[in-house]
Amino acid sequence: MAAPTIRADQTSVFPRFLDLAYPNIERGHGVWLETIAGERILDATSGGAMVACLGHGVPEIIDAAARQAEQVAYFYNHHFTSEPQEELADRIIEVVAPEMARVKVASGGSEANESAVRLARAYHVDRGRPERWRIISPAQAYHGSTLGTLALSGRRRSLQDPYVEYMPGYLHIPPSTSRLDPTGEQALKELDRVLKEAGPDTVSAFFCEPVSAAAMPAYSPPDRFWEGLAERREKHGFLVCFDEIVTGVGRVGSWLAAHQLPIEPDIVTIGKGIGAGYWPLAAVLCREHVYVALAEGSAEFDLGHTWDGAPLPCAVGVAVLNYIVRHQLVDRVRDRGPELLAQLKAATKGIDIVGEVRGRGFLLGVSLVDPRDGKAFLPDELDAATLVDDIGFEHGLLVSSTHSTPDGYAGDEVLLAPAFTSTDDELNEMIERFADTMLAVEKAVRAKL
Repeated sequence: MAAPTIRADQTSVFPRFLDLAYPNIERGHGVWLETIAGERILDATSGGAMVACLGHGVPEIIDAAARQAEQVAYFYNHHFTSEPQEELADRIIEVVAPEMARVKVASGGSEANESAVRLARAYHVDRGRPERWRIISPAQAYHGSTLGTLALSGRRRSLQDPYVEYMPGYLHIPPSTSRLDPTGEQALKELDRVLKEAGPDTVSAFFCEPVSAAAMPAYSPPDRFWEGLAERREKHGFLVCFDEIVTGVGRVGSWLAAHQLPIEPDIVTIGKGIGAGYWPLAAVLCREHVYVALAEGSAEFDLGHTWDGAPLPCAVGVAVLNYIVRHQLVDRVRDRGPELLAQLKAATKGIDIVGEVRGRGFLLGVSLVDPRDGKAFLPDELDAATLVDDIGFEHGLLVSSTHSTPDGYAGDEVLLAPAFTSTDDELNEMIERFADTMLAVEKAVRAKL
């Protein structure tokens, strides 16, 4: 009989955490995961990484993958194209981002973000500006786990050590947050400083999340920051790249988070929700002027990963988009999101460890604070984020938390990202279980303090 939990010393798998016993999941249905032992876990984060936006076990998506596998599952995109790839690109432009011109399919978020960086570089090189290579990005962010995408974050202590020597020398500005820079003006001043020091003619792109996900869930700088960024792009000629690996495809109540902001990005990456957990899938979208620069220049973008644009993942992506459109799920997220945020605020009111509560659509974020003063970060050594995840499991709830206190920009953050298909009753139960979890976390934290 399979073990209900598996430790590192019981498996041939190289796990992420070598001192953790992992629950052994056997099946998933809707917003529920079930362990080998029959325990049911309410999935409030779409599989734990904001991916399974349609929930688990959707027959239409599974059938679409099976049908495509029977025809042809794979060939290298370097040699051929296919109807699934052509249809996916058309549907993304038609439904998700009509303002974009071209779609490059990728296998995952890290690959898509690296492709976006290289596309921005190729854009400048093909326009005769090879001196433009620097990337500027806000420090409190997460863009992927490859060395190139890891370098996009400025979280030196919590993410990058001990790999800094291997990373590109990207430039960073302190993030505009409600705690550090509520107006966005300080971030703009820092951007001006970095542009001046680096030389604006050396900058290729500003790379950021329009609405943060893992690093500071559901937070976006005020409009003034985005307006100022657009002004500086116009003045200095760099590109603006949006990482929408999490927020794209409806997560925040619009097809792209960019559609809620007073700026139009030149390049956008999407992922997670486009494959919905049924196949690894992501994409890079660009505007016409970016594509034209390459088309009239080298006529080549020599970047490919093994599964990019293969028929099977593209067929899954088409099925996912069609399902979202047919069931009007982006409208559902947009309409239900404000009430869900209000419920979360009401349920956690009076819990002293809960600081700021934020939300856009079905992306919700909770900042944890020291209950003794209601505003300071919790001590680093407590690692309250891990405590939240562990106690959440005890309450049969899957949430996702991050601990970036050592970097000084944010403390412990908790994320909820329910599937778009969650019923009202399921959403209500997620909120109830989360409130119970936070009460238990506060009790445990107070005991440690």
